[in-house]
Amino acid sequence: MNTAKGKLYLIPTTLGDNDPLDVLPVTVKNIIEQTNTFIVENEKTARHFIKKIAPDKLQSALKIYLLNKFTEDTELPKFLESCAMGINVGLLSEAGCPGIADPGADVVKLAHQLDIKVVPLVGPSSILMAMMGSGMNGQSFTFNGYLPIDKDERKKEIKRLERLSFELNQSQIFIETPYRNNKMLEDICSILEKNTSVCVACDITLPTEFIKTLYVNEWTKKKVDLHKRPTIFIIHKF
Repeated sequence: MNTAKGKLYLIPTTLGDNDPLDVLPVTVKNIIEQTNTFIVENEKTARHFIKKIAPDKLQSALKIYLLNKFTEDTELPKFLESCAMGINVGLLSEAGCPGIADPGADVVKLAHQLDIKVVPLVGPSSILMAMMGSGMNGQSFTFNGYLPIDKDERKKEIKRLERLSFELNQSQIFIETPYRNNKMLEDICSILEKNTSVCVACDITLPTEFIKTLYVNEWTKKKVDLHKRPTIFIIHKF
């Protein structure tokens, strides 16, 4: 009898609706073709991605578990029950890499507790790719997620991150809801000092990709439309 546990594969996805094999290694395709049990954030988009990267795979053979903001912690153990029977499970991010700004981290944590081997696969991370393309401090940086929605709190947080970047020589990364990106850039330009560097990186890996680092006073003179375009912001005061 085979008592070996299955593995939990952390399967990256594309950052947009481009050809998966343009940005993902063939290893990802091979793992998806060999796996039938998946933990996903959205079943429709997950099935679409699986179909696109492995068109010959039977959709009816897939066993899908949903992991999103409505998922209770008590549901997580059943997601990994297949691993106890020697069956591999794939954890799919909605976009990019599982566990990075993604609810999948809770499943990964549980897998470690259950002594299930975790295998992260290579794929695009908008956070790291933005940092790579920014020209800022790749030795020390922090991802801060979403900033406060409240105007006054957001202003205080932007100033706090600028101060931290200077005091620690640490680049500060954050994101915004895509339909508020233009307002975020306006706020950044009105709040930060003119000589603070700002990187705007949007549509990473897509044909419309835009990555630019300028000082605040230069951004105030530049026209760029970020509306509904997935965007990473990075600031650093040197």
